[in-house]
Amino acid sequence: MEERCTAWDSNQITRDYYDSLLIEMRHLDGVLPDTGIQLFGESFDTPVMMAALSHLQNVRENGMTEMAKGARRAGAVMWCGMGDEKELEDITQTGARTVKIIKPYADRAAVYRKIDHAAKCGAIAVGMDIDHQFGRNGKHDNVLGYEMSPVSAEELKEFVAASRLPFVVKGILSVQDAEKCVEAKASAIVVSHHHGIIPYAVPPLMVLPEIVKAVDGRLSVFIDCGIESGADVFKALALGADAVCVGRTMMEALRKDGAIGVENKIHAMTEELAGIMARTASPAVDKIDPSVIRRR
Repeated sequence: MEERCTAWDSNQITRDYYDSLLIEMRHLDGVLPDTGIQLFGESFDTPVMMAALSHLQNVRENGMTEMAKGARRAGAVMWCGMGDEKELEDITQTGARTVKIIKPYADRAAVYRKIDHAAKCGAIAVGMDIDHQFGRNGKHDNVLGYEMSPVSAEELKEFVAASRLPFVVKGILSVQDAEKCVEAKASAIVVSHHHGIIPYAVPPLMVLPEIVKAVDGRLSVFIDCGIESGADVFKALALGADAVCVGRTMMEALRKDGAIGVENKIHAMTEELAGIMARTASPAVDKIDPSVIRRR
């Protein structure tokens, strides 16, 4: 397990912020909760989605495909990050409804090819991971030998326009960027610091309410980074997220038990979420009163 102990560690700062949020119980007028969501015109059983992971060969053989199988069985949305065309084809052939996230390759022709391929594979949405533009040294990032390049607001509009699918922008951590995504006509954003891509990053949940207010329902808002439990999911939903992405916590379930482990983990987190919803008089994931959340 990765040690989290330094003051600048964005992941520990994020965890501490989650843990500073408390939940107010409300029992009167409670109902059996509905954990289902509507996303990109389709129905799913849970707001717990897979994060846009990649390179899972060292976690489990055919790791991305196994994760997709688990997501499908649990009625959840599958996401995938960097990978070749065959991997995406294998993922979508499991029947998992999949969102494909593309890196900001300096080779823009590759970006457009991947946008087109995602549609041909039957993905339900495609998008871009904009927080991989630069490395820690301030130079253009290089991922597995592929050079990355910054994306302008105008160029983002071109990517969105080129897509036949809903377009998702991952790596949003400010109202300013969120508003630019609205202007680009993106369908959704993922509020995320990419597991601490910079030190002292603002916790996604801290900026989430401001972003939700700014976009005012004009696109869907998802949360990524550090979600480990159904309680974390509840807090994100209460503060305005439409759904959440779970990565590293899901990887451990994948490593131990493959697709069944992923399915069971999604069910467990969803059941914990439902229990908290029931005890806070929250009838549905989009009807959680934000005032139920208190700061310690």
